[in-house]
Amino acid sequence: MRVVLLTAVPDVSRGYVEVVRAAGHEPVAVIVPRVRALAGEHVDAASPDVDVCFAASERSLARLLRAYEADLGLCTGFPWLVSQDTLDAPRFGIVNGHPSLLPRYRGPFPLAWAVRNGETEIGMTYHFMDASFDTGNLLAQKPIRLDADETWESLVPKLAEASAELLPVVLSRVAAAERGEAQGRGEYRSRFEDAYAHIDPARIAAETHAQVRAWAFVPPFARSGPLLERDGAVVRVVRTSLDEVDGAERLDCADGPVWIVEWEPAQVSTNPSGGAASAGSRPSASA
Repeated sequence: MRVVLLTAVPDVSRGYVEVVRAAGHEPVAVIVPRVRALAGEHVDAASPDVDVCFAASERSLARLLRAYEADLGLCTGFPWLVSQDTLDAPRFGIVNGHPSLLPRYRGPFPLAWAVRNGETEIGMTYHFMDASFDTGNLLAQKPIRLDADETWESLVPKLAEASAELLPVVLSRVAAAERGEAQGRGEYRSRFEDAYAHIDPARIAAETHAQVRAWAFVPPFARSGPLLERDGAVVRVVRTSLDEVDGAERLDCADGPVWIVEWEPAQVSTNPSGGAASAGSRPSASA
C-alpha cells in the first residue's frame, strides 16, 4: 500500500515511516497542517525519500491525498476534523491513532482527562476515521499503564512501543480489506473548562496536584492553566508534589499542603507554529 501520513508531530512521522516500511508498505508523504508547522523539524524528521507537504487548510487534504495516489491515510496528532471528501480520497480510507481505549475518552486531550480523573490505565487505539471525532470502527488497541508519577516524557516511550506493536496488525487488516469492529457507546471530552485553569486552594491537595499534572498533558498551543495568584502576580504552576521537597514552596489546600516544585510566568508569546511558548521559567526545586 501507498501510505500518506497526516500529523503535526515530527516524532510521529519519523516513527510511522519506519513501521510502515518494515511492514512492507510504502510511505510516500507526510502532510502537516501549516498553521502548526515548524518546517525544519518536520523536514528533519522525514526520511529523505518521503515528501513533506504543508497543507494550508483542510480543503487541501483530499487533493494532496489523490495526488499521491494514496491507498491509506495514517493519522495521529492531527488537529483538523476532516471532511468526507478527504476520508474518501485514499482507496482504503484514513486510520487514526488515538491515545485512549476507545470508546472511552474521545476528544482532543484524552491523556489530560485520564490524569485528571485519576485513571491508572490509558491505552492506544487505531480506528478508521469517519465524519465525527474518534467514532469509527476499531482495528486494534492495547492498554497502557498510567503511573501515579507519570509525565509526558515517561509516557511517550510507552505509546511508541504500543504503536510499534499495533500498527503491523492494523496495516495487515486494512490491506485485507477488513473494516474493523463498531465502537460501543462512548464519551466525548472536550477542552478543560475555564474554571479549571485556575488553582483554588479551597480544593483538597490531591485534587490540586492532579490538576497540575493534568495540564502538563495538554499540548502547549492549547494550554491555559494551571494558574495561581502569587505575590501579586499570576504564575503557571508546572510541577507540584504531595510530599515536602527541599526548596519548594508550600501551598496550603483544604486538607493540607501541596508543594510547588516548579513554576513559570503566566505570560506567553506566540511561536512560529502558532503555539504558546513560555516567557521564562523558575528552576525546579531539588527533588
